[in-house]
Amino acid sequence: MSSEPEGPVTIDADALLGTRSVEAGVAALAARNQHHLAGMGADEQAEAVEHWRELAVEVLSAARVALADAAALPGAGRAVIVLEDSGGDEVSVHVTFAPQLEEMADGSIAGTPAQLAAMSLLEAMTAEDHGGHDHDHGGHGHEH
Repeated sequence: MSSEPEGPVTIDADALLGTRSVEAGVAALAARNQHHLAGMGADEQAEAVEHWRELAVEVLSAARVALADAAALPGAGRAVIVLEDSGGDEVSVHVTFAPQLEEMADGSIAGTPAQLAAMSLLEAMTAEDHGGHDHDHGGHGHEH
């Protein structure tokens, strides 16, 4: 008899957004794009890695939603905020919304209560750091 458990291994859906998972996603994208990365300068490489990090967070957030929200309430939304150390005192903030936020004709943003609460938190964070900010909230995910 084998001591190996039968069936698939279960993983906490929230672990998908952990550092190890995000770094594994970034490493996979870097390996897939190695030929492009080799031809870039240091600044371009840093931009590419940051872009791949955003992609990894967005894909892993979507996977988390698919795994954890099978019994979600109809019309419910989600906002996932990931804070990562970027070196020194810098912190990267990645945000993913499901479903996407909607920009209204008057420039305001429409979303679910959870999404609007996340936007309020982000507004408060960026107001403290930058005295306000100006960027598009209409995307599926973005970085502050």
